[in-house]
Amino acid sequence: MAKPNIEGSDEQLIDPVAEQPGYNETESHIAILGHPIHAMSVAFPIALTFCAFGADILYWWTGDGFWARAALWSSGTAFLFGMLAGFSGTAELLFVSGIRARAPAWTHFIIAVTLLALLGANWGYRLYGYEAAVLPYGILMSALSVAVVSFTGWHGGKLVFDYRLGTSKGN
Repeated sequence: MAKPNIEGSDEQLIDPVAEQPGYNETESHIAILGHPIHAMSVAFPIALTFCAFGADILYWWTGDGFWARAALWSSGTAFLFGMLAGFSGTAELLFVSGIRARAPAWTHFIIAVTLLALLGANWGYRLYGYEAAVLPYGILMSALSVAVVSFTGWHGGKLVFDYRLGTSKGN
C-alpha cells in the first residue's frame, strides 16, 4: 500500500480508476457534428422549471387562472424535454467509458433522475384541476424542482467545464 506523499517523500498516490482503459476517452458519442446532444438539450427543461415556479408565484399573487395554466404547460413541457435530455445523458453515461468511470457523473445522473421524478409528479398533480393544484403543493413542488434543477445543472456544468466530460477527446 502506497504511503501518502509527505513533504520530502518521493512516493506518489496513484488513482486506480484513472489507470483503467478508456479513462481518458470522454468525447461525446451522442452528438450532432461534434456537438453533444445532452449539453444542447438541457437548457429547455432548466428554463421551463423556472418558468413553472414563476407562473405559480404569479398565480398566487394575481389569482389569474392564466398563470395556473401556464404552470401546467411549463411543468409538463419541462418533464417531457427533461426526458429527452435524460435519454441522451444516459446514453452518454453508458456508452462513453471515460464518463462512466467517474463517480461525479453517476452523482449527476442520480440527481437528474430525482429531478425527472419530481417534474413528472409536479405535472401529474396539475393535470386534473390545475388552479386548485397550485396552492400549496404545486408551488412547493415547483420550488423544490428549482432547487434540484439548480443543483443538478451546477453539477452538470462542473462535469463539462472542470472535468471536460462529453466535450474533449481526453484530459
